[in-house]
Amino acid sequence: MAEQRLSFKEMCAKFEVTPRTLRYYEYIELLQPEREGRSRFYGARELARMTLIMRARKFGFQLEEARQWLEIYEQAGTQTQLKVFVDMADSKLLELQDQEQQLKQTIEDLKGLRQQTLQEMNKFSK
Repeated sequence: MAEQRLSFKEMCAKFEVTPRTLRYYEYIELLQPEREGRSRFYGARELARMTLIMRARKFGFQLEEARQWLEIYEQAGTQTQLKVFVDMADSKLLELQDQEQQLKQTIEDLKGLRQQTLQEMNKFSK
């Protein structure tokens, strides 16, 4: 059975990215499509890598972090890559939990300021 290959346009559509984004991922060597003349084709390896890149972006990881994580697979294999991912996820979770607390505080501060402003407005309408 032949390996599934996507064209450049199909890859953009599948992952809902712009052509500019896909070209950038190639430029920074996150992806290495097969080339036939001027056409690019993406096989199973590139589809898997793009899936992981998109997940990394969704969870707030930087592209360089995604690159390092993908490189670990190439150099040390799945087991090491999975361990590193758990460590990265733990670190990201702490960061996100801190941001969540900051957002909660900001929301409470804004609610308080809004209430104070309403009270000031009521003074003028009497």
